[in-house]
Amino acid sequence: MSATVKVVSTDLRQVPIKVTPSTYLTDVLEQACRKFNLTPDRYLLKHKDKELDLSNTFRNSGLIAGAKLELIAKSKSPAVLNIALQLPQPEANLLGAPRATAKLPSDYTIWKVLRHFESVVCKGKGVNITGRGVPQTNAAGNSGQLYYETPTLQVESRVLSSFVDFQKTMSQLGYNKGNVLIRLSFQRTDKTFVDATEDISQYFKEEEAAQQEREGAAGEATKKTDSAASTQEKNETPVDAGTQNETAHPSSATPNNITEPQPEPELMEVDTTTPSDPLAPVSIFSAPKNSTPAAAAHAMEPDEVFVPGIVQAQQHQHLLKTQAQNRRLLSDRELQQKADEEAARLAAVRSIDVRVRFPDNTSAQWKVYPDWTGAKLYAAVRGVMAHDAQRFHMVLPGTPRVVLADTDATTLVRGHGFRHNTLVNLVWDDSVPDDVRGQPFLKQAARSHATEVVVPDLPQGDDEDEAPGPSTTKRAAAAASSRSDDGDGKKKGVPKWLKLGKK
Repeated sequence: MSATVKVVSTDLRQVPIKVTPSTYLTDVLEQACRKFNLTPDRYLLKHKDKELDLSNTFRNSGLIAGAKLELIAKSKSPAVLNIALQLPQPEANLLGAPRATAKLPSDYTIWKVLRHFESVVCKGKGVNITGRGVPQTNAAGNSGQLYYETPTLQVESRVLSSFVDFQKTMSQLGYNKGNVLIRLSFQRTDKTFVDATEDISQYFKEEEAAQQEREGAAGEATKKTDSAASTQEKNETPVDAGTQNETAHPSSATPNNITEPQPEPELMEVDTTTPSDPLAPVSIFSAPKNSTPAAAAHAMEPDEVFVPGIVQAQQHQHLLKTQAQNRRLLSDRELQQKADEEAARLAAVRSIDVRVRFPDNTSAQWKVYPDWTGAKLYAAVRGVMAHDAQRFHMVLPGTPRVVLADTDATTLVRGHGFRHNTLVNLVWDDSVPDDVRGQPFLKQAARSHATEVVVPDLPQGDDEDEAPGPSTTKRAAAAASSRSDDGDGKKKGVPKWLKLGKK
């Protein structure tokens, strides 16, 4: 069902615009400005002295058929929008929060908004939004050509997924004030990653040039600041003339003072040896010689130890009761506070020990600092492996499976959340031949420094070897009688209705 509205320009010209219930007011503005030969970025719509929200549809705007809309000039300074980007689950885990928020001007394009969230808000967290490539796998499981994975944005009922849509500004979508929620998802396209990169450079060339101009202006401002600081240092207060004379001619200033000969300082012994390699492991462990796992060699606890008691049952019932209750979702402030606390805990990390377990059950341990990235850990592992040209990848134990990327984009502490000593498993790539897999993983020089893993003996309880005696039997009987009490000293007996007759 279609209707017609009238748009009146600033010079009192009128044009009719056909609309449907799902027509956005931004489309009405663009059609009217096209007929008036005006630029839609400079105008807004007003109805009965009330500015309209251009992000609404005709159905939600409260207008009726035949309504008369007026064109008004927009302010030249862009408005500030509170934009929240809702991330999908993997990226939300990297960021530590389901949403990322930022205050951006309304003249930013969709692509600039995504780039801002990727490079500023989520900097150092490993969140990739605009440059994602997914390998296409065949039936045999082998990966082939990389295909571009485009971001798909849902803004209210609109879905934006093409480069043409990403060139629109937030103002062109009708958002000139207030809050905006953008839901982000990803969809694989038929374009290869190389072709998509060329298209990105073609579509957003103007934005890149403007960004370079801003960076150049910022660099010039920094140079001016540095030159002003150096000039200020040169123009410091000069030393007094008398002090200069005393410094230049100390003998004439104090002729009666005799300077005693100062003893020559002892030369410090300087270590001329080559500094240790920062990527060298702090310790290397050899593979266990026994085929039986060390955990299986210890005596097992009896099954009676793991039988839950009354306290454990009550705690389980309390947990079930609390989990069934409705809970209020965390607000944006609480989520931001939680993310800040997590960032503070990660910032407090000075160094951790990361042990990498190799395919032949040997392992090596490194002292990892907050500036270590995945590429640095990969380089450290290649320094001790015998066949460093073979391909491999490192994964974190547990589910879901997390693969450490061989890039400098993400740090191990802030990007992957390494706060404690961590174990990483090394897995060969499918292209590695079997003869290489059967050979020792470490170099001969590294294997010569390997030590065995010492498993500490677990302390055994004193009551495990205690034979059941009279005292043990009495304690068991007392515990059974206490469990049969109802709490006020009375023992629970068999109810009358359950008693059988004498016959």
